[in-house]
Amino acid sequence: MGLLDRLFRVARASLNDTLNGAEDPEKLLEQATADLQENLLQLRQAVAVAIATQKRSERQCDQAQIQAREFYNRAQSALEKGNEPLAREALNRRQSYLETAQALEGQLKQQQVTVQQLKTNMRTLETKITQARTQKDMYIARARSAKASQKLNEMMTQVNGGAFNQIEDKILAMEADAAAAAELGQLSQDSLENKFSALEAGANPVDTELAALKSRLQLPES
Repeated sequence: MGLLDRLFRVARASLNDTLNGAEDPEKLLEQATADLQENLLQLRQAVAVAIATQKRSERQCDQAQIQAREFYNRAQSALEKGNEPLAREALNRRQSYLETAQALEGQLKQQQVTVQQLKTNMRTLETKITQARTQKDMYIARARSAKASQKLNEMMTQVNGGAFNQIEDKILAMEADAAAAAELGQLSQDSLENKFSALEAGANPVDTELAALKSRLQLPES
């Protein structure tokens, strides 16, 4: 499991670096999944090499054992024919092949453990990748939803604090202008009425002032 732990630590480190760099989460998840898939490909290649090495060792071991049996038979045949020196040489060769076979058997045990461990790691990584793909789809959906919500909030902020406020300010300014114009018009009307009243009353200052006051207070003429 040491190899897988290292792979996942590297993947997590890459994930954190990319997040800190404010990169697109969707691209990040796609890259992380692709990296895991590349790791799986390398692990499968390692398993294939290990299996091929194990098969080669098995063939070599089998061949050494066959040769050992062959020289044993030759030693027996030499003895039957009374050739003890040849039988001894054959047994020496047999012993050499037996030692080779024994060494290969030791290697095979180690290779079998290695192959089994690599296969276990490969199956674990395949499961992790399946889970990662499922999580990737979920996280991508969440990232897209978050991005859409962010854009919506930005639009609402612009609407609430931008264009509508400007429109409201313009309307308020137009209403203020209209009110000022109405007030000026009323003052102009009052001034005109006062002039006519003064003319009719013989331009008496008191009468003029009284008429102006009545007009401003909107009181009926006496």
